[in-house]
Amino acid sequence: MGILDGKKILVAGVTMDSSIGFAVAKVAQEQGATVVVSNFGRALGITRRIVKRLPQEPAVVELDVTDPTHLERLPEELGQHLDGLDGVVHSIAYGNPETLLGGKFLGGPWADVAQAVQISAYSLMSLTQACLPMLSSGGSVVGMTFDATVAWPSYDWMGVAKAGLESCARYLARDLGPQGVRVNLVSAGPLKTLAAKAIPGFEDLEASWSERSPLGWDQTDQVPTARAVVALLSDFFPATTGEIVHVDGGYHAMGA
Repeated sequence: MGILDGKKILVAGVTMDSSIGFAVAKVAQEQGATVVVSNFGRALGITRRIVKRLPQEPAVVELDVTDPTHLERLPEELGQHLDGLDGVVHSIAYGNPETLLGGKFLGGPWADVAQAVQISAYSLMSLTQACLPMLSSGGSVVGMTFDATVAWPSYDWMGVAKAGLESCARYLARDLGPQGVRVNLVSAGPLKTLAAKAIPGFEDLEASWSERSPLGWDQTDQVPTARAVVALLSDFFPATTGEIVHVDGGYHAMGA
């Protein structure tokens, strides 16, 4: 018996086995869920190979969250593998590291900023809206953030995009609550993922994290974060929405 027994989950944004999305898919399967994952473009082939390492090889659908045609056909694509959805995981973010990250906040070009906001924040709404025809009452949407209440070294415009994501989640929680759909975020500490490697200077932040976290922090271990996501997908949080759950060793609560 697992806490996701019988549930059907879409995990959007799985590229490498070091990604948070991969860890979520693995824990969700271990807890009894049927999982479908998504990616697009050149990364899709990588995803199809990587998912063979999961306990059960899941179906993979192509989904570019910036492409309206992909979003429109998503229910049909998912319908080939699932008869409904109980949960959606948004593990998607992107900001051009050459123009938006690593101390490049001043002068960040609008075209790149707009792309980062669309992919990293707006897509939480567009993905959720695309899934609504299949999403059951009592369903759960969970996204991934990196604490946007403060300004971080090197994070620059991605921090702004994450602030938009956090606000988007609150408004989605407001609008989807009457339909019985919960929307929450998990704010993870720095993890050694493909996305983190693209942030110049981010290793300096990673190095100090375990020193300030009262519980300590293992930047190579995605499992605690994945378990939090799976818990929010489950029925154990039936009255929780619009929330940000920190999985960071307690770093966010420390003043110095």
